[in-house]
Order: sequence, then C-alpha cells, then structure tokens
Amino acid sequence: MSPSINSIYYPYFSYLMNFKTINPATGQVIAQYETMSSQDISSISHDSQGAFLKWQAMPLEERIPHYRKLAMVLRENKEEYAGLMTSEMGKPISESLAEVEKCAWTAEVYADNAMKWLAPEEVEADGHLHRISYEPLGIILSIMPWNFPFWQALRFGIPTTLAGNVSILKHSNTVPQCAMAIEDAFVKAGFPPNIFRTIIADHGQVAELVASDIIQGVSLTGSTEAGKIIAREAGNHLKKVVLELGGSDPFIVLENADIDAAVKGAVLGRMLNAGQSCIAAKRFIVHEKVVQEFSRKFAEAVKALSMGDPADAHTKIGPLVNQAAQTEIKAMVDDALSMGASLLAGGEPADGNGFFFKPTVLGNCKVEMRVMKEEVFGPVAPIISVKDDAEAIRIANMTEFGLGGCVWTQDLETGIHMANQIESGTVFVNSITKSDPRMPFGGIKKSGIGRELAKFGIREFTNIKSMNIYGP
Repeated sequence: MSPSINSIYYPYFSYLMNFKTINPATGQVIAQYETMSSQDISSISHDSQGAFLKWQAMPLEERIPHYRKLAMVLRENKEEYAGLMTSEMGKPISESLAEVEKCAWTAEVYADNAMKWLAPEEVEADGHLHRISYEPLGIILSIMPWNFPFWQALRFGIPTTLAGNVSILKHSNTVPQCAMAIEDAFVKAGFPPNIFRTIIADHGQVAELVASDIIQGVSLTGSTEAGKIIAREAGNHLKKVVLELGGSDPFIVLENADIDAAVKGAVLGRMLNAGQSCIAAKRFIVHEKVVQEFSRKFAEAVKALSMGDPADAHTKIGPLVNQAAQTEIKAMVDDALSMGASLLAGGEPADGNGFFFKPTVLGNCKVEMRVMKEEVFGPVAPIISVKDDAEAIRIANMTEFGLGGCVWTQDLETGIHMANQIESGTVFVNSITKSDPRMPFGGIKKSGIGRELAKFGIREFTNIKSMNIYGP
C-alpha cells in the first residue's frame, strides 16, 4: 500500500470537486477546499509557458543564486512549514523540521553542482566537433503524494527548474497547505513569476493536462497502480515520464553483523514517518544464528518508542495518514498472525482519537504472508529467518519491487558482494536506505522508471542534444 494520489485519473470515478483535510492525530477537520476551475488551470498553464520562454533564456549562472535564496527561505520559515506537515499528515515535528532542512540542503547542493552537472560534453568522433548539451523541455507536471510533502515536491522541483524548465505541481489533496506553501517559498525567494506553480485539481483535469501540448513531461511519486495509469496517459501522448513508485526493501542481517547497530538501524529504517515511506525497511531477513537476539532487541526498542501528539518534540511515532490506512495495516497484521507469525510487539491500533497504530514486530514470518509480499505502508516489521547468505539474497529478490535495500555485516567485502546481488536501484551496507541529492535515486521492476537527484535527476527532463560539426 503506497500513498494514494487523490488526483490520479480513473475514468470510472466521478470527479472530485470538494474535499476536506483531516488532522490524523485528532480526526478533526482542518479545512475544506474546492478544486480550481479548468479555466484557472488553463490560465496557470499559459502563464507558465510564457515564464518558460524567459527562464530558459536566462544563463544558468544567473538562475543559480535563486536556489541559494530558496534555501534561506526554507530555513527562515522552517517552523511554519514543519507545522503544516505535522498537522496535515501527522509527521512528528522533529521529522518535519528535518525534512525542511533536507530540502534547503538539496537546493544548495544543486546550486553548487549545476554548472558541472549541466556542462556541455565534447566527444571524439569522425567530424570537426561533437558536443552533447542539456537543454530544458518546457513545462513539467509533477504529481506528488502526502508522506514527504516538501521533500518529494522539491526533490523534483529544484533540479527540474534549475535545468531551465518550469513546473506545475499537483500535490496530494491530503496536504494542500503544504502545496501552496511550497509555491510561496519560490515567490519569497525572488524567482520570476510562474516558475513553480501549484494547482488543486480533480482527476479529469490532471488527465487533460497530461494530454495537452503545453505539458512536456510528467513526474509522479506514488503507488505502482498510480504509476501504471500515469505511464499509460503519458505514453498515449508521447510524453517523457519519471516514476518513483512503491517498494518492499529488504533489510538483511548477516551472521557477523553488529546486532546493536543493526537494531538501531532497523528501528529508524522501519519506523520513520510511522513506516509510511517507499524506502522504509520492510522485510527483515536475518541469519538463523542471530535471529533470536535481533528479534528480542528490536522488539524491546520498538516498545520503547514514544507514540502520541506529533506536535510534541519528544514524539517518535505519529499517526497513520487516515482511518483507511489504519484498517489496512490491521488486516495485514492479522493475515500474518493467522498464518503462524508470532507477535513480538504492537499489533493493533492505539486507543483514543486519531489514526495511530502501535509499532509492530512480527517473528517467524513466511514469504507467503501479505506483509512479505506486499508493500506495508505503516509501522510493521516482519522478520524471516534464513540459513545462509544465498537464501537471504533469494528472499530479498523474491518481490515485484526493486527500490532499495541494505545489508548489515562487519565484513565489508561480504557486504559489497551481497549488495551487488540485490535487485534494486539503491543499496546500502551498514546503513538504512536513504536519499541523498549527491546520489541518483530510483527503482527497477515495479518500483519505477527513471532517476531523480544528482546529475542524473537534473538531466531527466532535458533534451540531450548532440551537435555534430564537420569541416568544409
């Protein structure tokens, strides 16, 4: 279960015209919104096209200072932005603040490296001069989920606009205040008008945008099913698409691992954002000789996590995004228990208001269980025991996903050997899976198409143009 993208077009659904945002920690309504009119969205699109013609003509060295100012704006307003995330989707405030800081840092990383990452390259061939350049495409539509409201929108928006494109963001209807605040941050940073715009749209309006000639590419972060729909819509109109989709990342603990370090990583990797992350550790594959020690220490650490008001700086576990997510996670846990899993911690919703689910650890899991086959988008950690490294790799790759993964061992040579065998876009040794603006990020199999971040991300929505010059 990946974060649902409320604005994805399903031909058999009625169009969403009005919606409410709910504080998941209390269940109370925050606000009610209406989608924009098609005329308003069309006006934004045409304003963005006019902005693109000027923005692409601006030399890169003149665009770069805007991103340093954006980093300043994000930091100056981090309390406000973090508070919006925490109230709209329930992220603990400490994590929300860290998310804003990561966005600011990413803006600086791109400002520092854009000249190098977008520099023309010369190639030796049979003519006088052969050069590869990276030119912007135009207006790029991004469709983003609720679980990392600022990071996912800016992970795309910063490199894409710095490359000379302009962006229209269709965010999840769970986080409209975050979406509008992101646009306002670009305004505060002094960007020319309409370089980064936000729309509040329904299913049909998104489909119309994807189909329109004014949109040159689409980036979506969300579920595999949402990715299929957007890929089909974009493909029908021959639009470039980047998809960052679901994951079921393996967390492999070898016989010679530092168990205490692995447990610390497991708690962070599984329970961050209440487990609502595509790159969360989701399947714990542990050597049989250390599985009991790891399981006991993991369960003890999980039980010690403070769950409650996400606005409290001491809270480690906030609520799930909504009641449907809470119900789905309970069903997945019950399925595992019915098939013989042992309950080591948690296992049920918390008492009281809001959509909280107790951090859960399941032992004696089998590959047939839903928690091992599907993406579990909540604080549930299934542990499966393996007899050797070969079985660990076999189970790690026994999934339709291929986003991230990690291996824990004190033998780095073995760790690298194991990492080379994991089928994923990103793999770590002795660290949880995480994104870094200096490294490419993305998946294989049903976890996505294309790459974000680093030089690969800034080039995704460019025309990689070959220029070939021959003498007279």
